[in-house]
Amino acid sequence: MSTVRVLVGTKKGAFILTADGRREQWDIGGPYFGGWEMYHLKGSPVEPNRIYASQTSGWFGQIIQRSDDGGKTWNPPGTRPEDLMGPDGMPKGQSNMFLYEGEVGTHKFYDGSQHPWEFKRIWHLEPSLTDPDTVYAGAEDAALFKTADGGKTWQEFPALRSAKGHLWQPGAGGMAVHTIILDPKNANRIFIAISAAGAFRTDDGGKTWRPINRGLKSQYELPDPEAEVGHCVHRIAMHPSRPDVLFMQKHWDVLRTDNAGEQWQEVSGNLPTDFGFPIEVHAHEPETIYVVPIKSDSEHFPPDGKLRVYRSRTGGHEWEALTKGLPQKDCYVNVLRDAMAVDSLEPGGVYFGTTGGQVYVSADSGQTWNPIVRHLPGVLSVEVQTLP
Repeated sequence: MSTVRVLVGTKKGAFILTADGRREQWDIGGPYFGGWEMYHLKGSPVEPNRIYASQTSGWFGQIIQRSDDGGKTWNPPGTRPEDLMGPDGMPKGQSNMFLYEGEVGTHKFYDGSQHPWEFKRIWHLEPSLTDPDTVYAGAEDAALFKTADGGKTWQEFPALRSAKGHLWQPGAGGMAVHTIILDPKNANRIFIAISAAGAFRTDDGGKTWRPINRGLKSQYELPDPEAEVGHCVHRIAMHPSRPDVLFMQKHWDVLRTDNAGEQWQEVSGNLPTDFGFPIEVHAHEPETIYVVPIKSDSEHFPPDGKLRVYRSRTGGHEWEALTKGLPQKDCYVNVLRDAMAVDSLEPGGVYFGTTGGQVYVSADSGQTWNPIVRHLPGVLSVEVQTLP
């Protein structure tokens, strides 16, 4: 029977939740790096025991962690800040891209220039679909990096800022590359999303980039509501069988494109509110998508205090509330953009974590929900691996 491994990043450490294919009884591992902000964890799709993690501290800066044994051990070693620093004052271990350099809370990237470039944290890690040593990393302030040697060295994609980067502005949570999607049928095509700049695409492996925001409207946020850049995109999702079809949760609006971002159309339909952060596509049903609406951009909690996942089986417009097993009274948590995931089992599993520290699973595509764990620190990200 298959094994499911759920990778959870929280405000105070990482957790690994495991179960068999029935997804009923769960083992809780962690916290790993207790007390550290673990923004995102993700496993390699070609080497199941290879996991990458974004570890951040306002005091010691940004470190990329790597595990080669499914999370049992990590490199750099240790969970204490003093264990992570070598005698030269630099982090030990694999990732020397993200360096602590004297100043408390400073994150610097040494690209060979005289003056290092600063950033705040890595929001998202996206391992290659074909090579376990290749990983893409999305940073705040908005930049994209790549390693091809398992994290030993990193290179930035400077051409991204040529896509009208002078017009980008931070959203409420900062200006970050928070979504990275690799096209499984075209190795040179990558989609990214930046808050608050919009969606972008490269078709030549990152040498050039262009905005793909036609059809997006931000009437309350931009002087020109149909501007080419400046839109606050919260999340993008794609089914690997249809890489030209993408779904988007924007600051307001749920949208889809059928031509790789050349044109977007709104599919919010009968949602109670079209504001939210995550969006996911069912592993076996390319027209089945999931969102978690919250009340507004100022009230980040479910409408009426009822935690509801909404599902569309028609690719948008028509939505149904999925509530069985979820609190329907006095619930005021949020679900962040990277805190929802799906597995590849049949029937499909759907997972999400909340800012209140709960992680929920549905082993029947959303019909019923059960808590895996209730009292973690606030959940920042949820990813799922299905293991043989």
